[in-house]
Amino acid sequence: MTIANLKKLIQEIVTEAQRLNVAHTSDKKAPVNYACIFAQNETEYEELINLAHQLGPTVQETAMGPVFHITPLSTAAGTLELVKIRRPDPKRPEKGDADFTVANYESFKKTYLGQPGFGVIKRSEMEMIELIDPSYKALAYFSYPTLATVLKIDLGEKTHRN
Repeated sequence: MTIANLKKLIQEIVTEAQRLNVAHTSDKKAPVNYACIFAQNETEYEELINLAHQLGPTVQETAMGPVFHITPLSTAAGTLELVKIRRPDPKRPEKGDADFTVANYESFKKTYLGQPGFGVIKRSEMEMIELIDPSYKALAYFSYPTLATVLKIDLGEKTHRN
């Protein structure tokens, strides 16, 4: 795999997650704020990690894999700067997921939680609405606060550096 292939894979995941969002919500223009690639085996995981290091520094280490602050990448749902490479997990056959920012999280939650495909994941520092539809190759999430906020990362910072 090349850097160009990695960028293309990230863009494909965001596009697929956006298609899922559009199919199931009325928040069709929600911008992406984070994406995750699900490695399907250890060899792919190591290869993806090595390539991701070339796109930007690691900003968070998690049990499931590192998060990178990458050079801004244009996607179907806006500019993306946070990408995670997830360790292989047999429960996750999808290509990956994308996290979108909704204008009013509480209203979004009240509207969609309880509908087919929607669930909630509560973490100490954030909460996420998860959207799963097995006919799509990616998952969609809607987090509050966003991962960038939790990590205290200014996503405009790299864009303004010369």
